[in-house]
Amino acid sequence: MSGPEILRHADGGELADAAAQRLADMIAEAERDGRAFHLVLTGGGVGIATLRALGDRAEAVCLGWTHVHLWWGDERFLPEGHPERNETQAREALLDRVELPVHHVHPMPASDGMDGDHVEHAATRYRRELTAAARGQAPVPRFDVCLLGVGPDAHVASLFPGLPGVREDESAVTAVHGSPKPPPRRISLTLPSIRSARQVWVLASGAGKAEAVRLGLADGDPREAPVAGARGDQRTLFWVDEAAASRL
Repeated sequence: MSGPEILRHADGGELADAAAQRLADMIAEAERDGRAFHLVLTGGGVGIATLRALGDRAEAVCLGWTHVHLWWGDERFLPEGHPERNETQAREALLDRVELPVHHVHPMPASDGMDGDHVEHAATRYRRELTAAARGQAPVPRFDVCLLGVGPDAHVASLFPGLPGVREDESAVTAVHGSPKPPPRRISLTLPSIRSARQVWVLASGAGKAEAVRLGLADGDPREAPVAGARGDQRTLFWVDEAAASRL
């Protein structure tokens, strides 16, 4: 795994714009090289702001999307179209604004989907979809970038300190029960899936994230601070604004 690098920006808006610019450049480079680009999306304030900025950039430069696959790092187990679902917010910010093949969009299952109200079944189905996309050669496709927000409690995706999911090291996807943030049931990539990405980007804005950022850069125990386990295979970038960097 790669050691973390810190990219500091004045505020959350500048951070989102800079991250979106780099993502757009990487997507364009992959298109020129004739290869697929697998991007894992996140929610949260600065995460959605980054997707919105990426949509702005895509419209400005007519960015191609036919080679892009979109995945999610975690999802709230709620009905399809619920405003609190990461998918719903990502569609408004980005997906509805770009021409993306429908079969290249891989949302995590909703609570009113074919699995019914069974979060364990939904997690299993997403795990199978990931393995199928990897053509059975790995648990997940080779993600180019995995975007992650971070909570004040140092959680990433829906891997919370002290819950079983943060210790899961055999499965690509875990069902989450008893989340300290509502709703209590979620679906999440596990740390091994996150670490398989070429690059992991942790996005953090605001003073409330400062301690979590400090813990994430301290190489502590991921069971206590899951963000400390968020590392990319080739690069790990902590995109932070000055407020989030205030304890470094």
